[in-house]
Amino acid sequence: MLKTNIIRNFIRVLALVVSGGVALTPLVGNADGHYDGVVVNILTRPGPVIAGRLVDRAVEFQEMTGAEVRVAEAPFAELFQKILTDWATGTNSIDVGVFASGWGVELVSGDLVENLDSYLAADDKIDLADIAPYFRDFNQKVSGSTYFITLDGDFQMLYYRTDILEANGLAPPRTWEDYLDVAAAIHGQDMNGDGEADYGSCIFKKRNAQSYFAVQSVAASRVQSMGTSEGIYFDPATMTPKINNEAWRKSFELYKATGEYGPPDELNQDIGDTRGLVIGGRCGLALDWGDIGPLSIEEGSLIKDKVGAVIMPGSREVLDPATGKLVACNANTCPHAVDGINFAPFAAFGGWTAAINKGADDNVKQAAYDFLSYMNQAAQSNVDVTMGWTGYNPYRNSQLDNTAAWVEAGFSQEAAENYLGAIKESLNHPNMASDFRIPGAQQYTGVVLDRELARYLAGEITVDQALANIEEGWEEITDDFGREEQAAIYALSLGITN
Repeated sequence: MLKTNIIRNFIRVLALVVSGGVALTPLVGNADGHYDGVVVNILTRPGPVIAGRLVDRAVEFQEMTGAEVRVAEAPFAELFQKILTDWATGTNSIDVGVFASGWGVELVSGDLVENLDSYLAADDKIDLADIAPYFRDFNQKVSGSTYFITLDGDFQMLYYRTDILEANGLAPPRTWEDYLDVAAAIHGQDMNGDGEADYGSCIFKKRNAQSYFAVQSVAASRVQSMGTSEGIYFDPATMTPKINNEAWRKSFELYKATGEYGPPDELNQDIGDTRGLVIGGRCGLALDWGDIGPLSIEEGSLIKDKVGAVIMPGSREVLDPATGKLVACNANTCPHAVDGINFAPFAAFGGWTAAINKGADDNVKQAAYDFLSYMNQAAQSNVDVTMGWTGYNPYRNSQLDNTAAWVEAGFSQEAAENYLGAIKESLNHPNMASDFRIPGAQQYTGVVLDRELARYLAGEITVDQALANIEEGWEEITDDFGREEQAAIYALSLGITN
């Protein structure tokens, strides 16, 4: 019943906004710019990644304004539910949630998130035009209004050891089959000079963590070929899942096969574990967000100027939605293909984004907005994204077009151009695959997909059983939220492209 009411509230609020029935009055902070005595409570994932830089900037913000910004942490798997429960029950102990952008649609649908249009209109410092269109017009918005402030730009890329591939006469993988071939060729070589055999592939595959994002990066190029608006999850007309088919089956099998060339305990490794191996020089290939670039130049890294980045590998065959079969790429089936390869870089997670609790006090909401604007502004964020430990990746044009800050941070000119080039190629791709942007997003993937993928990787069930279970689970979630309502929101989300 709660979920049904959330959807109904969402549609009601949209109707009011469209009809002009909601007055949007800018809130103005204290005239002197200070918020003495105001406390803003933020909840996000455990630090130092993401949370750590919030804490640092909070100290600066308090010195400037008097507002005390307190940053609390919750385990990744519990984060969304804690925020949803706090806001939906009216407890309102959390003023700001920092989470995956796709999760926020469910909060907006429950009329729990402050609409930020009026705040932005009164903000002459945030410089919206400098925010890359995908993040400005997609990640921050629901139905044309801005509800979120971007703190991090996320999609996944392939990283490779330039020195190891060069020594073996290999090129960076262009397809997932290439990925397996390269991983097999270099697996077992000593890649950091410590006399121990290292790994051809490193992918985080721990259950109840973030493995389910990586498998979607593998699947996207087989499932979506007609552009961002096609989507990788459902038939938008019926909300029938596009999961139990040959494209996802092949992707699951390829994902599992990468484990043959990975660490023996890969199924227990979260993203931090994998990054430690990558920075320690033990991985020939790796999947990750943009963090590897800045991490590669930090003190203690063994891969400085030895790591390259490219767009996520693609596929020479793609899903025929009508039959569920894989068909060869051609001009009709893969209109965006390059040399017969369909690429679909996946906007995994979409980036860490911030939302303000609509139920917070007005002065707290204004102080919260001012803090988030401060975090987002180029003067701060253009520095934060160059430091790997922060977990913040580029999302502003000025961060992507100017290599000076990256070179100053420690990149070589060549490494900076490679890293930013891979990001721009992915971000500007017409077939970029978007993450979930509908109510229940975290349940669809963070619970159901993650659980069944982990069971398959562990050998508990077959790939066919896993896909059938995911299909059944997704159908149940859709029915729980309301099929027609979910279809309308899903179609709307696909209509907003980069």
